[in-house]
Amino acid sequence: MPIPDYQSIMLPLLKFAGDQREYSLREAIEVLAQEFNLTEDERKKLLPSGLQEIFDNRVGWARTYLKKASLLDSTKRGFFNITPRGLDVLRKNPKTINVAFLRSFPEFVEFQSVKKDQDESESEAGKAMEKTPEESLESGYQRIRSNLSTELLAKAKSSSPKFFEKLVVELLLKMGYGSFREDAGKATGGSGDEGIDGLINEDKLGLDVIYLQAKRWDSIVGRPEVQKFAGALQGRKAKKGVFITTSKFSDDAHDFVSKIDNKIVLIDGEKLAQLMIDYDIGVSKHVSFEIKKIDWDYFTEE
Repeated sequence: MPIPDYQSIMLPLLKFAGDQREYSLREAIEVLAQEFNLTEDERKKLLPSGLQEIFDNRVGWARTYLKKASLLDSTKRGFFNITPRGLDVLRKNPKTINVAFLRSFPEFVEFQSVKKDQDESESEAGKAMEKTPEESLESGYQRIRSNLSTELLAKAKSSSPKFFEKLVVELLLKMGYGSFREDAGKATGGSGDEGIDGLINEDKLGLDVIYLQAKRWDSIVGRPEVQKFAGALQGRKAKKGVFITTSKFSDDAHDFVSKIDNKIVLIDGEKLAQLMIDYDIGVSKHVSFEIKKIDWDYFTEE
């Protein structure tokens, strides 16, 4: 079954705590995962950030919302139990517990003081309610990043050959390749002889070199172009190469590099734009958010 949203977890979580024992969040996660019949793959599915499992995050937020409505209470770090109000809710045998249900408690209304835009459609509101705050934040970030990536790639494609060469140099330097900017500039300033545009040191000491080819193209780069580059590497007894394009590589091109002895990395336009974002090439920081959580150690009394 699909991973349940955090609201669908609220009632099962409250019932889990209904025996009035103290439980850890980890215990709740394990029991509820079995109750929802989640597969191993579903359990391991991560948030876009890759820092936490989606199901674990949703159980955590279900607990937080129940706490804000005073149905659960924190006993110590990572542990919780049910409150008298929570027991009273269970005795009434509700069919479901969701955000709308929790709004009947003044503590929760105060917690959820953010008002929705009046022109927000019901479908959009429903989708928003299915996500935890982290998921909403991360999905928004991914949309912003995707739009930025599209703009960056368009700019790279419309730049001059000389500027594109500079862009590639800047990126490789930021990624830790090359020894000095001057060396990198000279290395990538070749004429495309034998299918190789240039080379750059793999490390600061210049113990090995990587041959480069960059294509500011709109059309797909096929196997023949990549094969030509591989042949040029063999002609120089080189083992490593990076082929960069603003377009895409064909399946045949990917299949070819996976079967040869030379190590050739293919960087298409989408990957190029993502690397530019990661290494701050052609972008500037607009705004940042710092998410904090309670420091339980601070409140531990000796």
